[in-house]
Amino acid sequence: MSLHTSVVDALTDWQTAETGQDALRHAVLAFVLARPDACSRSCAPGHITASALVLDHSGTHALLTLHPRVGRWLQLGGHCEDDDFDIVAAALREATEESGIAGLRIDPELVAIHVHPLTCSLGAPTRHLDLQYVVHAPAEAQITRSDESLDLRWWPLEAMPPGDPALDALVRAARHRVAEPTVHGAETAKTPQNP
Repeated sequence: MSLHTSVVDALTDWQTAETGQDALRHAVLAFVLARPDACSRSCAPGHITASALVLDHSGTHALLTLHPRVGRWLQLGGHCEDDDFDIVAAALREATEESGIAGLRIDPELVAIHVHPLTCSLGAPTRHLDLQYVVHAPAEAQITRSDESLDLRWWPLEAMPPGDPALDALVRAARHRVAEPTVHGAETAKTPQNP
């Protein structure tokens, strides 16, 4: 499976009751189907990114990064890499790199989509078509701030940083997902057996 194929599959298979998210799913899917380079940061009109809301072992706190370019507290995530097996692996890799936590587990089903304009690391205006997942940290999780962050902190889900509707929507979607224990148990992202 290629990264591009995994994005198409994730967007095709995802079922959401939220009308706005479903409309966004269709729009992002159409873009990805039209652009074989949609997972590459060099895709100037926009490109797929992968992010994760990392929850602590109790499911009551989320790990957020103070993003240096944006200047706000956000979930962990970033660009896909050529060697990412699939979009789930990309989200798990980003969460691991940016948190420093070993033993993270990811729910492999997409939880939300967010599209936002920005000037990317290549210096050109573009859009991030962000596929968002829920990741669970083990009880003994120790965080380590990466160079991609000004700060890294656990926030209670009941008291997230104010003023970010996209983050609030992701938290709501994550809480809804966690409340469905028989359908969406956390799983470790699969890696290829024979690359």
